[in-house]
Amino acid sequence: MTLALDESSLAGQLLTSLIANCKMCDADPVNCPSGTLRALLDGHPRSRIDGLVPWKFWPASSRAA
Repeated sequence: MTLALDESSLAGQLLTSLIANCKMCDADPVNCPSGTLRALLDGHPRSRIDGLVPWKFWPASSRAA
């Protein structure tokens, strides 16, 4: 028996993993991924890529005002 992973299931798993990681780091699960993608599209330097990880974003609880 072989299992085939199509692109949509792989993308879904990746997104689920990213959202779970954001929640574990107390980062906003909407703004963190969208901010990361926006930074990459805007030409974020490769030498500073470690600044885009979820645990570097402000906690969701501290943003509420």
